[in-house]
Amino acid sequence: MELPSVRSLPGLGLVPGPDRVLAAASNVAHKMLYGGVADLRPMPRTLIDEGTLREVYHYRALPDGVEDGDPVLLVTPLAAPSLCYDLRRGCSLVEHLVTEGRPTYLVEYGQVSFADRNLGMEHWVDDVLPSAIRAVSEHAGGRPVHVVGWSLGGIFAMLALADPRSGTLPVASLSIIGSPADVSQVPLLAPIRPLLNLTAGNGLVTRGYKMLGGAPQPLVRWAFQLTAVQKLVTKPIALATHVDDREFLAQVEAVDRFTANMIAYPGRAFGQLYHRFAKGNQLAEGHFELDDRTIELSAIDVPVLVFGGSTDGIAPVRAVRAVVPHLSGSPEVRFEVVPGGHLGMLTGRAARQSTWVVLDEWFDQWSGSAAPAAPIGTSPKRRHSSSASRALSK
Repeated sequence: MELPSVRSLPGLGLVPGPDRVLAAASNVAHKMLYGGVADLRPMPRTLIDEGTLREVYHYRALPDGVEDGDPVLLVTPLAAPSLCYDLRRGCSLVEHLVTEGRPTYLVEYGQVSFADRNLGMEHWVDDVLPSAIRAVSEHAGGRPVHVVGWSLGGIFAMLALADPRSGTLPVASLSIIGSPADVSQVPLLAPIRPLLNLTAGNGLVTRGYKMLGGAPQPLVRWAFQLTAVQKLVTKPIALATHVDDREFLAQVEAVDRFTANMIAYPGRAFGQLYHRFAKGNQLAEGHFELDDRTIELSAIDVPVLVFGGSTDGIAPVRAVRAVVPHLSGSPEVRFEVVPGGHLGMLTGRAARQSTWVVLDEWFDQWSGSAAPAAPIGTSPKRRHSSSASRALSK
């Protein structure tokens, strides 16, 4: 029988052994000398396409690597930095995809300024994402694209693929990670929902974002931190008790950098999200009012993989799963519950054996040059509990 570690024994975890003392001393020295223990080097990339608030990058293959298969396009959420996909070495989805030899691309939007206040969601749905998908396909030799969107990036990707104005896009599959469709299932919004329902027309929130030209960067950063207020309170204790755990400290440093680089929301786009998404909860009904049209999610006609995080407070499992019944036009829809919170499910330490494994299987299954992979949920490669996942086929 395997003995428990010293850290796990009641009362003994506070008495560190020589190995923990040495590890802690090494981490403290490294932080004092080099400013931290995380390897925050970005994966090398090249700009291949650009436009208004649109930059499309190709991540370069490893020196001894060869790219093969259909390309993967990572869609950055509005107001969040693209660091979400390249958090740090060892916990970077980009690094994983490049190491696997997959042609890997990313679309990001740069800094949003007051001059961009009149840009609405249609700019991203009608222009940015369709243009990025076509640019990636062309750069990859005309191959169809696996589109991956986290959080609001997943919602924008769904709307772009469902929008008839986008035309026929060269898409192999769509993967959405932690994208809530039914915000009534988000506990964080429950206390303020009555206030949302009482504020009509030019209420306080509406006047605020119109005056500021959007949601400014400090407010966006504060809102993200608020979702993890318990972790913020216990963070000093956690750091003190894990000072010998370099992986833990590195992840904290990387997440802190991510949070510090939040980006502002353009005013009109923020207004649409506030009134139609947070307040109107339109996606829960399978549609979204945009500009002069209604976009129906049932119009998505590519395979869709949906992820929910088991401890996600921003997009709980029920809020994410609510989209599945509305994807009736897709040839296959799969829903997976994976370990982690909102960011952790994408690029936390557990994602390496859960989310990334599922994505690899999905890409192989729906790539034109690859034989169909084993159904998700039955693969022997899967290391997280199958009791925590669900697969829905249509």
